[in-house]
Amino acid sequence: MKQDLHDTLPPPAVSRETEARLERFLALLLRWNARINLVASQDPGVLRQRHIQDSLQLLPLLPQGEGPMADLGSGGGFPGLVLAMAVRRPVHLVESDRRKAAFLQAAAAELGLAHVTVHAARIEAVRLPPLAVLTARALAPLEKMLPWAQALLAPDGVAVFPKGQGAEAEIEAATGAGWTMALQRFKSSTDPNATILRMSGIHRAGE
Repeated sequence: MKQDLHDTLPPPAVSRETEARLERFLALLLRWNARINLVASQDPGVLRQRHIQDSLQLLPLLPQGEGPMADLGSGGGFPGLVLAMAVRRPVHLVESDRRKAAFLQAAAAELGLAHVTVHAARIEAVRLPPLAVLTARALAPLEKMLPWAQALLAPDGVAVFPKGQGAEAEIEAATGAGWTMALQRFKSSTDPNATILRMSGIHRAGE
């Protein structure tokens, strides 16, 4: 497995239109959060830093072009819906919880994100085009996520997975199970204990 080590990512640049959408999204998130549990905090400052900025920092890692993107376990829209406000490529949000999926659909419609498609389905059952990029945040251990990445990504596609302080242990477990990939690590700009993994060429020995 090829590994590259990197420092913290450069700050993402977003347009005024995207900033305005993010403010509208935050207000919508807080309204819906009163009815269904989307995020733990109701503090707008915490939500901007812990969730919105945490999602936006992935922007520099997305490949160029218009190839489709998918976010697995999108929940309250992190990182997939936040990233969709800053890109024009097709974005697929996969969320099996139908109440959360309803929120994602309502948010995409209210924010005018016509390039977003919400799939209220389990990951194993969803039908997607070959993806240029796959994201997922706080969803599952790497060893469980890599089979999804292998199945869903186009041959030159990349997976971008934010991970907590257990990132190295997850990498070790995955490689011990026979997974190989080109791997880049980036320090999170919002959490000193977190690492962002960017992977390509994902496959398992013997497959």
